[in-house]
Amino acid sequence: MGFFLLVGLALAILGIVLLAQPGGRRALGVPLLLIGLVFAVVSRSFVVVPAGHVGVVFNVFGGVQPGALGEGFHILLPGVQNVILYDARLKEVTLAQGKSGNASPGEDAITARSKEGLDIGVDVTVQYRIKREEAPLLHRNLGPNYLETLITPQIRSKIRDAVGLFNAAELISTQRTQLEAAVTQGLKKDLNAQHIELVSVLLRRIDIPPSVAKVIEEKQTAEQQVQVAENRRRQAEIDAQRIVAQAKGERDAAILRAEGEARSISLRGAAIKASPEVIQLTVAEKLAPGINTVMLPSSGNFLLDLRSLQQGVQQPPR
Repeated sequence: MGFFLLVGLALAILGIVLLAQPGGRRALGVPLLLIGLVFAVVSRSFVVVPAGHVGVVFNVFGGVQPGALGEGFHILLPGVQNVILYDARLKEVTLAQGKSGNASPGEDAITARSKEGLDIGVDVTVQYRIKREEAPLLHRNLGPNYLETLITPQIRSKIRDAVGLFNAAELISTQRTQLEAAVTQGLKKDLNAQHIELVSVLLRRIDIPPSVAKVIEEKQTAEQQVQVAENRRRQAEIDAQRIVAQAKGERDAAILRAEGEARSISLRGAAIKASPEVIQLTVAEKLAPGINTVMLPSSGNFLLDLRSLQQGVQQPPR
């Protein structure tokens, strides 16, 4: 479109110059002027929306048109309709200090106060994109400078509000994720209302005063030492309980063995008392096989020679 417009303007200017010249060249001025005007009109009758962009149509009679133009070629009414292009791809803005310690131009680092009133420095990167279908509403409400008029002020405001909910020690230790979530939740709500999609909030740096950082570090070290001592005490208690349990188990086992032996002795005593011959049977079982002597009850008061008995049994009857 720009090429055709430049060509048309060049031809029209050349035609005007020739019309001012005397002689035969003047006759070429009118055709060149007409061709230049045609090129200029044609250049305003179409638009090509580049990849990743969206077009918003402004009509001189009806204002901003509700429908957005997608990528590609589109025909317009020359002199009546005008197209404003918006980049609909993923974009980001970073608010951080420069390498020299000074804030970058136009992207000042954020300073907020913690719950206890300490100054906290925060570097943040926010990724976002405009909503394609709502680009006409964005153009009507904010215009192309929506980054400066909406996004950057909202980032500063939401981070200051979120930092005030936490203590400095929490921000550099356990609550960093919660801070990021709080900023994301508040920022997403406000940007969505203004036709912008929030993609992510990335906290790059959280800076607290050096003196406070040193105190927090010493406190955390002391807490870690206390925790180590507590863990050792608990381990000692566990070891002591294990030893006590082991000793108790051994004691209970010994008691059970003693009770079993006592029960066994009691049963044997009852059996002997009921049948005295059990003693003689037990003694006989204990004797070696080579001993051929039988012990009889004491009331008999004698011993038998098993060999003679065996010989007598073996002699045949006469």
